Amino acid sequence: MGADKGIHVETPETANPEPLGIAKTLKEIVNKEKPDLVILGKQAIDDDAGQTGQMLAGLTGWSQATFASKVEVDEPRGIVTVTREVDGGLQKVECKLPTIVTTDLR
Repeated sequence: MGADKGIHVETPETANPEPLGIAKTLKEIVNKEKPDLVILGKQAIDDDAGQTGQMLAGLTGWSQATFASKVEVDEPRGIVTVTREVDGGLQKVECKLPTIVTTDLR
């Protein structure tokens, strides 16, 4: 899997952004760029909230998979298979494209 494009979004330090505000900003970018897959980090470094990816999925109406340790894209079938670590071992989740994926710390 490779990326066709990466976008780094910056906000002024004085903005004090909240997860919903960031999700709304990302939604505008998603609407403009029309990606099939958006990959976000696990959580913010300031509050450890881990909310932005889930909020973005809700705002876009897209499927989501959280805490991914492995991501496999099957473009012909239009699905993403995400492997995530859970207490009992590994769990695989399939999502239809377009989708939002948040990563694990590993």
